[in-house]
Amino acid sequence: MSETVYPLAGAAALERRGLRDRVYDLVLDMLMTADIAPGTRLSIDAIARDLKVSPTPVREALVQLERTGLVTREALKGYRVAPPLAAGQLEALFDARLVLEGGATELAARHAEELVPRLEQALTEHRAISRIVHKSVAHGEKLSVGLIREYFAIDWNFHHLIFEGTHNPFLLDMSEAISTRVHRMRQTVKSGVSDADDAVVEHSAILDAFRGGSAEEAAAAMRAHIDRVRERARLDVASQ
Repeated sequence: MSETVYPLAGAAALERRGLRDRVYDLVLDMLMTADIAPGTRLSIDAIARDLKVSPTPVREALVQLERTGLVTREALKGYRVAPPLAAGQLEALFDARLVLEGGATELAARHAEELVPRLEQALTEHRAISRIVHKSVAHGEKLSVGLIREYFAIDWNFHHLIFEGTHNPFLLDMSEAISTRVHRMRQTVKSGVSDADDAVVEHSAILDAFRGGSAEEAAAAMRAHIDRVRERARLDVASQ
């Protein structure tokens, strides 16, 4: 007697969520890399046509993006690209990173033995992508959108691994909110990857503190890194 196979009740929902997530990534990529002026209207139907999907996952993606501050919604007018971060918002973002990432680093240091090899690999990848960036700049090439995207993903991965190393799901959720706002900051200050060497040195100092086994020193190294990124962002804003 053959066994009756029943379809999974949640299969359709999972498939739809997967599509929504893919559309979210594509729209986020567009906002991060395209030269779209603040206030530009985002047509759900036009985006759906470009991505060859229905309007529903685009609408759901824009709802998610509204929570990140990357887009705004006006009643009866739809979605628009959000204005650049104001100076006060930029400072508030770095204050939040100091509190959240400093604390996360201190917690993650409890699991330094398992985390250090992963951070070493992340730093190796960071150094490698930095060399590629320098090579492109040395040859007078304009950095491609794909290379910039890859650099930022590898750069943030070092931070993401530390959040993972806390074994705290709530902190991991918060890290996702922070990461989207960090992307927004990069879009605002247009800093590109000019601080690649500085970031590698600062990540190295954080890794050395993890190796040394001191939670306080690891947290201090992370806070020092964030403060230096803040200073570089301020200079970028001032020069625009």
